[in-house]
Amino acid sequence: HVMHLTSQVSGRLRDGLGPVDVIRATLPAGTLSGAPKVRAMEIIDDFEPSKRGPYGGVVGYIDFNGNLDTAICIRTMMITANGASVQAGAGVVYDSDPELEHNECYHKATALLAAVPAAERLTAARRAQRST
Repeated sequence: HVMHLTSQVSGRLRDGLGPVDVIRATLPAGTLSGAPKVRAMEIIDDFEPSKRGPYGGVVGYIDFNGNLDTAICIRTMMITANGASVQAGAGVVYDSDPELEHNECYHKATALLAAVPAAERLTAARRAQRST
């Protein structure tokens, strides 16, 4: 099992700033890019073969009072007409064990991969139900 914590962060923005400014200033999250953030992102751009898409971004909303509530996309699946691709990562640091980090990524992605056949069965059942 992979466990993650949740945090509630609150504060007051300077006059003239809003929730979108918070998003611009804080993303991508350092836990997914590394530090120092700008240099880490340059290195990621040099070495990763494809863009991350929603991975490392957030899903969330801004309510009518200007409150921002988000969740970091740490495991993602992009589904297209041609198939699906899964993204998952691990916190690689100086003394990380590459095999353990690989295993962590695998375990994180497994639940997403297991969802594909379940979704296919559900879709087939719905289609069959509609045709009767």
